[in-house]
Amino acid sequence: MPHPLAFLLLPFAWLYAAVMRVRNWLYDSGLKESTAYALPVISVGNLRAGGTGKTPHVAWIIAELLRMGEQPAVLSRGYGRRTRGYQLADAAATAATIGDEPRQHYQDFGARVPVAVCEDRRLGIATLLRTQPALTAIVLDDAYQHRRVRPALNILLTEQQRPFYQDYVLPVGRLRESRAGAARADVVVVTKCAPDLPAADQDSIAARIRRYAGPRVPVLFSAYHYGAPVAVGGQAEPAGSHILLLTGIAQPGPLRDYLTAAGYRISHHAAFADHHAFTAADLAAVAGQLQPGQSVFTTQKDAARLLEPALRAAVAALPVFYIPIEVRFLADGAARLHRLLPPLFQPQAVV
Repeated sequence: MPHPLAFLLLPFAWLYAAVMRVRNWLYDSGLKESTAYALPVISVGNLRAGGTGKTPHVAWIIAELLRMGEQPAVLSRGYGRRTRGYQLADAAATAATIGDEPRQHYQDFGARVPVAVCEDRRLGIATLLRTQPALTAIVLDDAYQHRRVRPALNILLTEQQRPFYQDYVLPVGRLRESRAGAARADVVVVTKCAPDLPAADQDSIAARIRRYAGPRVPVLFSAYHYGAPVAVGGQAEPAGSHILLLTGIAQPGPLRDYLTAAGYRISHHAAFADHHAFTAADLAAVAGQLQPGQSVFTTQKDAARLLEPALRAAVAALPVFYIPIEVRFLADGAARLHRLLPPLFQPQAVV
């Protein structure tokens, strides 16, 4: 439940929800145009603002499409970048020019997968189709509310610890639209689950999701798998188990829990807001907190921002490492999601 004082904001939440309801009705009724495409467009998004795990799930979809022999591209708004309009990632791209999440996708896949950003997703798709003729699919990162594009597959993410069905519309809660928006999902993935989440709990969560998403929508469950630390700064390996944690993400709790369970001792957590643009002063403060024999751990998304040209010298002087994350589905979730992909590539008429 939200804080009791949050209910003072209920009139604003009702107004916001009403505006979004009218907007969705205009698209659903065809009074506002929603464009479909000849090649599959796959949307990965959420109802809640921030922190549901979109980036690693987009990476999973991209990797799966590559294994199928397809040629996907990624298109994002590029939240937090300092540029405007369409931008295609290249080796010179930084978090400032394309955003931290697109920069991470480019780091993961390189030239194999075009990574582009554009506020106008229709313009971005049109530009990709014109300039990348080999494409067979486009994955939209964080486009669930971008109704001007009609995806062939709409994937909705929701956290196990903060499911949309227990949340409220902004500003009372964190929902970008009402829970009814889940009805547009072709599949729902419950993210950041405990790897051993009991089947009975999965059934209970799925039943609550289907009250909004529909009785037949597939509900899958995924967990994070954390990899070995990867060097970002000037040291090849962590010195020991005593660390300082540096994050600028919406939900650092799961990473903290993992590190604690893995035997690391967090002496200090420098926690910043999601997509925080790190400064030299931030790194100087981190360096001041660092004790001999300690390392600085961060996330891969944060590392994309730490490698801005103006910060590289300061980072190189510190023992900084990021913890890579990949998605692993519970039970047969990976197989069920994979089965939804091949039909997208069968010839079909565009309405």
